[in-house]
Amino acid sequence: MPPRIAIDGPAGAGKSTLARRLAHRLGYLYVDTGAMYRALTYKALRLGVNLEHEGALTSLAESTNMELVPDAEGPRVILDGQDVTAHLREPEINAGVSLVARVPGVRARLTELQRRIAKKHPVVMDGRDIGTVVLPEAEHKFFVTASFEERCRRRWREMLDQGRAVSLNEVREQVALRDRLDSQRAVAPLAMAPDAVCIDTTHLDADQVLARVLAVIRGETGA
Repeated sequence: MPPRIAIDGPAGAGKSTLARRLAHRLGYLYVDTGAMYRALTYKALRLGVNLEHEGALTSLAESTNMELVPDAEGPRVILDGQDVTAHLREPEINAGVSLVARVPGVRARLTELQRRIAKKHPVVMDGRDIGTVVLPEAEHKFFVTASFEERCRRRWREMLDQGRAVSLNEVREQVALRDRLDSQRAVAPLAMAPDAVCIDTTHLDADQVLARVLAVIRGETGA
């Protein structure tokens, strides 16, 4: 089995930035599982599938082909042969992805695809249930978190950089809703694996977070 590193955490904690940079440093494939759920949400919205209809979403997932293609800017998401990467951060996707991700049949299908990738490549995989459900036997597990206010500020700045006019209060509401949906869903809720190393990034920059994780992997420190 190729090496596997699992990174979990809530929205805005910095796990995707860490996972991307760590994969680049180690020469592993970065697997953004959130992008896979976003891609399925994009397909559902495009086809007019009701995001409250679990059966329809399960059928959609089971009939969907999805792969990740390495790229200098991060993996490209290929959905049924089409590169949909550019669409995955649209507001409609942000609003709907938690509804799609909570469906047991959807999670089962995408978990299958994620495990298949991890059997073929050394991976750094990030998400919300990687260390607990998708790759429970991963050699290294990290849970990346930050204070609620810091996570909201980061997401707000990210959205402003993308040219989206949104207030900090609106972002607070979105992040709070996402946290609630992710932590309270019946299947594979956001949770820290018992053997994961928790890293609070509230007062750390991206370089400091990467250095701390590399130190853990190399056995230099406990975090």
